[in-house]
Amino acid sequence: MAATLVDLTHQVTTAMPVYPGDPAVLLEPALTTATAGVNVLALHLGSQSGTHVDAPYHVDVTWPTLDGLPLERFTGPAVVADLRGLEPRTAVTPELLAPALERAAEGTVLLLATGWARHWGTDAYLAHPSLTPAAAEAIVAAGVRTVGVDALSVDPTPDPGPGDPAVAALLADLTDEHDPDTADEPSLAAHRVLLGASGGGVIAENLTDLRPLLAAQEAGLPVEVSLFPVRLVAADGAPVRAVARLG
Repeated sequence: MAATLVDLTHQVTTAMPVYPGDPAVLLEPALTTATAGVNVLALHLGSQSGTHVDAPYHVDVTWPTLDGLPLERFTGPAVVADLRGLEPRTAVTPELLAPALERAAEGTVLLLATGWARHWGTDAYLAHPSLTPAAAEAIVAAGVRTVGVDALSVDPTPDPGPGDPAVAALLADLTDEHDPDTADEPSLAAHRVLLGASGGGVIAENLTDLRPLLAAQEAGLPVEVSLFPVRLVAADGAPVRAVARLG
């Protein structure tokens, strides 16, 4: 039976969802056949727009940039961790990953199937499950250097809070007053563990529906994934065309 290719990439469109604070995405004609004889599109987007990969440089300027990583980091046999059914903002522990990590090895691409791709384009997309630092450490200890997720991030995404700036400022002041140590808490902890792994790690985020991969895995079919990024120089990451090969 011929292998099946599954596209795991969100379409890149104007005003598509982005991580809070990232550049807005805009696609508009730069040239048209009516005026120049050809159609050329002008793109404005961030390195983390849509389905993308993070390089270690994303969280530490002393770590490798995207073009400093071997191509092997962006492809390989995949193991899919079934994390569907978790509540919003659930902390994913090593115990939840144990069945998948038992099958993982050096060179494996670990995919986290939270089911959160179904919330793409809604406020609920920001309330995805995320890895605890201990879970990230367990992934690295298993020899995995490439992790993908069908959600906005492997770390918790901050709640945007109330739309009224005055209310947001008041709540921030109250938080600082009652929890003065909040500012000292580490951020992007799972990113730092995964990307800081020996040899440099890679994280793919905003993958689409991983259910076909889970079904193939349950049927005993081999699953391979490719996450090759745009070849940006000295970059923290780049959009990818994520594709899985089943069978």
